[in-house]
Amino acid sequence: MRRERSGLGPDWHVGGELAARYAAGTAAESEAWSLEKHVEACGACAAVVSSAVRAGPETGPLLAGIRAAVLERAVQEPRESVGSRAYANNGTGPAIGTTVTGAGTSTTTVTGAGTSTTTVTGAGTTGVPPRLSRAARVVWAAGPALRGAWLVALVVVALGAVALSYGAGLGASVRPLLLVTAPVLPLAGVALSYGLHADPLYEIATSTPAGGLRLLLTRAAAVLAVSVPALTLAGAVLPVAAGGPGAAAWLLPGLALTLAALALGSFVGGRRGAAAVGAAWLAFVVAPAAAGGPAGAALMAGASPYFAGPAVQSGWAAGAVACALLLAARRRSFDHLETP
Repeated sequence: MRRERSGLGPDWHVGGELAARYAAGTAAESEAWSLEKHVEACGACAAVVSSAVRAGPETGPLLAGIRAAVLERAVQEPRESVGSRAYANNGTGPAIGTTVTGAGTSTTTVTGAGTSTTTVTGAGTTGVPPRLSRAARVVWAAGPALRGAWLVALVVVALGAVALSYGAGLGASVRPLLLVTAPVLPLAGVALSYGLHADPLYEIATSTPAGGLRLLLTRAAAVLAVSVPALTLAGAVLPVAAGGPGAAAWLLPGLALTLAALALGSFVGGRRGAAAVGAAWLAFVVAPAAAGGPAGAALMAGASPYFAGPAVQSGWAAGAVACALLLAARRRSFDHLETP
């Protein structure tokens, strides 16, 4: 990076050597993060990086191919959308100098078979309103799980347990049901927060320094920040079953399952990893616990060996640490796209 001493500009600019390493994918993560943040506000450095990427032996032909494919599709499949119109009203050929005004003003020009210039101003068409509150932006960035059916399912389970216990008169028999269900709910939330089948912006997010394991852990933390208080509070207000584990006994098993799914996901993908861990929990914990019957006392007696006692909780803690270490060792695998 070359330094700039002028007080009007940023403290540094991107040099050719850093741009070349960024284009080749060999720049350190901290350097790549700083570069991408810097080029958001510096057009000159953005041009340097763009030139380096286009000059790369691998990225240059790839970008040229993508551009040609996009232009070819634009000609073959005319369509209108907010912010751009590349075709005339009759849809039979390219429009010259088409302009759409409003939020996300766009000007698109197509000349011949291979040149296109597009200028976009205004709010854009990202699908996110430009003036969201800070809380709304945090929820949006937390991942698809906190904006979809998983959050509804979490609320239904927590409130449903309380309603069944007090409203339906089931009393303490509901606690073991919540106990064996709670650990897999964060697991499902994490599976729905990141990955090829969960996030519509997965490819874009993975290509940035903020993507990969960093983003996955951020969204996993958001899921746990919502599910842990909700499920623990629901368990705390349920009637206590005699001799059963406490309301927080599911926390270490839930953490271990979540980390196990993340670690396994580094090999087989997030959705498959979560499905495998969930199936193992069902086969090796829920099924044996329910072998004595689904009634409250019998289920609690069957489930207690998996939750109660310092030795059991220490085992779950050790499993969580082992999965975390494996996840750290496999962190680079999240820098690559999942396969369908």
